[in-house]
Amino acid sequence: MEILFGEWLGTPLWLWLSFFGIVIALLVLDLGVLHRENREIGVRESLTMSAFYITLGLAFGGFVWWQLGPTAAKEYVTGFVVEKSLAIDNVFVIAMIFGYFAVPRLYQHRVLFWGILGVIVLRGLMIGFGTALVANFGWVLYIFAAFLIFTGVQMWRNAEVEFDVGNSPVLKWVKRRFRVTEELHGDKFFVRLPDPKTGNLTTFLTPLFLALVMVEFADVIFAIDSVPAIFAITTDPFIVYTSNIFAILGLRALYFALAAMVHRFHYLKYALSVLLVFIGSKIFLADLIGLPGGKFPPEWGLGITFAILGIGVGYSLWKTRGDKPALH
Repeated sequence: MEILFGEWLGTPLWLWLSFFGIVIALLVLDLGVLHRENREIGVRESLTMSAFYITLGLAFGGFVWWQLGPTAAKEYVTGFVVEKSLAIDNVFVIAMIFGYFAVPRLYQHRVLFWGILGVIVLRGLMIGFGTALVANFGWVLYIFAAFLIFTGVQMWRNAEVEFDVGNSPVLKWVKRRFRVTEELHGDKFFVRLPDPKTGNLTTFLTPLFLALVMVEFADVIFAIDSVPAIFAITTDPFIVYTSNIFAILGLRALYFALAAMVHRFHYLKYALSVLLVFIGSKIFLADLIGLPGGKFPPEWGLGITFAILGIGVGYSLWKTRGDKPALH
């Protein structure tokens, strides 16, 4: 029993095991019980599932408060809100990916589910690498901060530029290296078909698998922004990873509701760009102003984050009132 109360990455092991137990239970419930068969997920079900995941994520924040104190809880909630907000921008890209490969709604959940599994692993690797860097080279945080400010400015400048799925170098590389079918084969990622040259049965990738590859690639691109953002909020690996994963788990559920109204959040990218600049600026401001402990107060950060996002969402909904959906 002593090992459970020993620390791993600065946090008791039993807290890590509790978190992973919750995540595994959610994934089993999702694939093994709620979605054993392929079916379309409607907006109402999507909103219900999303509300459940958001409630669960915030409830875990209460658990963090109970076990690790109010400061850790505020940092967790701030990270959760920031990651959830940045994930909304990811929805735009995922919708374009599904549209490009003509993936019907019937199979979209399957792609997103396996995509989430990949995200859990990839984010863990990226956060682990970031934690090691910050622990050994504290000045890396200033590089993260400067990168966030630069990214925020670039996001504002390129807010009207859409992701070009067909010209993605990753997609072109996969198509050059592997055999790919022209059409979908149900919910299959791989199929065995005769080789056009030899006639022998060989394995082909399907467009559904290409969609999965592009969803994973899109998350890697977005993680380049979101991982430094959470490290600018806290360097505690437990808070960084748990807030990231709880926010991402709900993305799959939220997608089916947001995909139907992504046009209503067209101007949210501008708010996200301001948010990234603010998060990056906090580290420099804390040193410049000489704040206690060299850190921006978490309650200030949380309040300003909510204000930026609230203004962005409100303005976007007002500006796009009456607009018709551009994606179906």
